[in-house]
Amino acid sequence: MPYTLVNPINLTEEIKKSRFIVNAAPVTTAEQATNFINQVSDLNATHNCWAWKIGQQYRFNDDGEPTSTAGRPILSAIEGQDCDQIVVVVTRYFGGIKLGTGGLMRAYGGAASHCLQQGELIELIARITLQFHCYYSEWPIIENRLKELGALIEQQDFDAEGVKVAIGITQNKSQLLQKTLCDITRGRVIIEL
Repeated sequence: MPYTLVNPINLTEEIKKSRFIVNAAPVTTAEQATNFINQVSDLNATHNCWAWKIGQQYRFNDDGEPTSTAGRPILSAIEGQDCDQIVVVVTRYFGGIKLGTGGLMRAYGGAASHCLQQGELIELIARITLQFHCYYSEWPIIENRLKELGALIEQQDFDAEGVKVAIGITQNKSQLLQKTLCDITRGRVIIEL
């Protein structure tokens, strides 16, 4: 199972007189990742290299370092820590000593890896989204059952007759939810994927 960070984290390392500042954060969209990169990047730094991974989507950037010596190792560090929904930015202030291709890869990948190891990680749980509509009188009971099942209420829309709800629930609990809703509503509620 993949993991993500609970909170943003940063770490500073010095490698052969170059200072590497690592900033990492949990993200759920490419837009959030881009905003984080723009927020923590220092235009006065020598390089702001980054990588992010969200499910099957990923991007990385070497920001002027030799090809695949910064962004790719950062992405490898994310994958190596079994992380997902994460962005990592490594800002480098050049210290006067060239590290070479292998040294750069170890420095960027190692700094990113050390940062993720120090962060508090939580397991990402895969959920499916289901929708249903129920009467107002049924909603308090259903809402309590949803909490018991560990479902997340993603959206609620109230209308003249009741509540239209979109929830996220683990696949293995979806059948139990179906049975619970059938019992509470006497078979009237139909769940939609």
